[in-house]
Amino acid sequence: MILKKQFIQNIAAGEPIDDVFLVSDKTIAQKRDGQSYLRLTLSDKTGSLKAVIWDRADEIRTRFSSGDFVQIKGVASAYQGTLQGTIKNLTKIPQESVDIANFVPATEKDVDVMFERLSRLADSIQSPWLRAMFQEFWQDIEFVQNFKTAPAAKQMHHACIGGLLEHTLSVALLADKVASHYVGINRDLLIAGAILHDIGKIQEFDYRTVIDYTSAGRLLSHIIIGIRMLDEKLDKIGPAPGEDVMLLRHLMVSHHGKKEFGSPEEPKTIEALILNYVDEIDSKVAAVRETMHSTEAGEKWTAYHRILERHFYIGEKSEQQEIT
Repeated sequence: MILKKQFIQNIAAGEPIDDVFLVSDKTIAQKRDGQSYLRLTLSDKTGSLKAVIWDRADEIRTRFSSGDFVQIKGVASAYQGTLQGTIKNLTKIPQESVDIANFVPATEKDVDVMFERLSRLADSIQSPWLRAMFQEFWQDIEFVQNFKTAPAAKQMHHACIGGLLEHTLSVALLADKVASHYVGINRDLLIAGAILHDIGKIQEFDYRTVIDYTSAGRLLSHIIIGIRMLDEKLDKIGPAPGEDVMLLRHLMVSHHGKKEFGSPEEPKTIEALILNYVDEIDSKVAAVRETMHSTEAGEKWTAYHRILERHFYIGEKSEQQEIT
């Protein structure tokens, strides 16, 4: 097993690069003189680094593919305000020679503790058919293992091993708080929808070496996959209230809020509206916090967040350190 000593978050401009990294992206490009060069994205559990190979690109490109582990020798430099690596030499490394935990980021929270909290929340549901349905999910060992392991996204939020469980628990807890604030909320359906809304992501993403979409994820989306998974479990528990099943499906298909955001339908029940908003709150708060954590100590503002289209204020260093 190769011992990794150099991590991306600790690399500074002017320093040599000499360690194993994951190639999460690889493209061929053309210089002004017509010669080829390679643009790479190198990754480990601490982040990613853009890198270039200027010379012998046509030869070197045949040595490795995106998703491979490579031994890099080069140097880091500042380019247009960001860190970039210039690679002098590259050697492909067998996957069995590396510790995957060094390359795919993982949640810092205990997945077993999180899953126990989520299970208790599911146990608080009063509806017999929903309780029976969750028993089918929890008794599915493969599902539970994947649910504990999968990421919630490729980049935007909770993009790490265990991220799906962390996000799901947070959304379910938020939904429970909102349900207790208003009268007339079908808490059972809302909690069930919160727990199930993203289950399709266990098949939407491939996260063995780098987080990326599967073919099913690209062609169907986690919403369609999740509905199929739900129906498989419902088939095992026997008859269930037809309208309630339809409302649960609606919670899942509408949780992105708008059709342009990927929802087949927009929220058309109070419970679906609540789920959409608490899901959005959790994903955006997590995205902003991740941006804050990646900002250098001492900076009062984050870099421009491309998706949310703004900078975010961090404040003094002591405030940044308290973000959890």
